[in-house]
Amino acid sequence: MMTNPILEKVEFDDDGFMIDPNAWTAEIGEAIAVREDLPLTDRHWVVINFARQEFEANDEAPTLRRITKTTDVDTKELYKLFPGGPAKKAAMVAGLGKPTGCI
Repeated sequence: MMTNPILEKVEFDDDGFMIDPNAWTAEIGEAIAVREDLPLTDRHWVVINFARQEFEANDEAPTLRRITKTTDVDTKELYKLFPGGPAKKAAMVAGLGKPTGCI
């Protein structure tokens, strides 16, 4: 697998989450999504941008419930957008740490 040069300059933990969320850019988010085989759409960006805003306000990634209650993305759509753990995947692409309660 080819490594994206953008990601070579970013530090990640053992689970693939960025160590410094403040270093995140949309370009890094797109590169993480490619690494995770997750093509991004406008609906993904609704969730990613919300996750970033929540992190800036509360210093932690939002829970699945917070995402679905605050955005117009319901649980079913969230699982389609971010398969395999939507809160975890959204936080990863948004450059945040693993959400509290994620295994």
